[in-house]
Amino acid sequence: LSLSLSLSLRIRAQISRQRSSPEGRESFCHPTMIPYATVEEASTALGRNLTRLETVWFDYSAEKSDYYLYCHNILFLFLIFSFVPLPLVIVESARSASGWFDRYKIQPKVSYSLSDMFRCYRDVMKMFILVVGPLQLVSYPSIQMIGIRCGLPLPSLTEIVAQLLVYFLVEDYTNYWVHRLFHCKWGYEKIHHIHHEYTAPIGYAAPYAHWAEVLALGFPSLIGPAIAPGHMVTFWLWIALRQIEAIETHSGYDFPWSLTKYIPFYGGAEYHDYHHYVGGQSQSNFASVFTYCDYIYGTDKGYRFQKKLLQQIKEESKKCKKQVGGEKFD
Repeated sequence: LSLSLSLSLRIRAQISRQRSSPEGRESFCHPTMIPYATVEEASTALGRNLTRLETVWFDYSAEKSDYYLYCHNILFLFLIFSFVPLPLVIVESARSASGWFDRYKIQPKVSYSLSDMFRCYRDVMKMFILVVGPLQLVSYPSIQMIGIRCGLPLPSLTEIVAQLLVYFLVEDYTNYWVHRLFHCKWGYEKIHHIHHEYTAPIGYAAPYAHWAEVLALGFPSLIGPAIAPGHMVTFWLWIALRQIEAIETHSGYDFPWSLTKYIPFYGGAEYHDYHHYVGGQSQSNFASVFTYCDYIYGTDKGYRFQKKLLQQIKEESKKCKKQVGGEKFD
């Protein structure tokens, strides 16, 4: 967090110096995002040659407004909502038809047809067109206010990783409490029950929710960038990764090869699936990404008890099979 804040302060200081100069005041009033006419001017201002990525960024964005670049999120979200869950659709269809992937299905008794999954996607797209897209179009002032920058230099990999870590941790903590609030009687009955219509979640159901919930959960996503403002590229990555993570945790499958299993304190599909399985009565597993909040505040006890119980049943079943096998051998 301190590293990310330090980098952000340095960048803000540089922007402030640019704005205080006559050239800077003129360039920052210009509708384009980069106050340099050529790559050479940008290199002179930075005191070094642009990297290859910075040159690509300059060529792409020099004549585009910051608002236009921010609105790229609409396209990114559409692509993520539409195509990232597609492999899960194939897996679910193959499992329903032939029993493949049964061993990885968290709730194997529940199957979804193509029409079921398409219906979910259709409803998500309605929400996207009516709420998510318009929200992106009108929320740019908040991005300006918190200090997301679009110019040069591009952030280093260290800065991107540090800020993304801050964003995930902050969003996870604030989302935990918003989610718990939605599980109070009024919040669940009026708003959150829509998301829980899928007691066995599927990838397309990750953004499936009441419009008020979509709006409410947008605020935790902005708190991290407000604490540690970064570049628009980092913001794009943050929004994309958060949605991809949500689709993964709503996949309904626990794949042993998932790379997220190597992330410390990561919840994952099995963890969140329990929350949907219990449904409206659930007072467990509220966290969106990590498990530390549920552990600290004691809201994972039901999940841990069930997991322990299932493990005991599995071990007893193995013992019984061994005993039966031994008797047959005798």
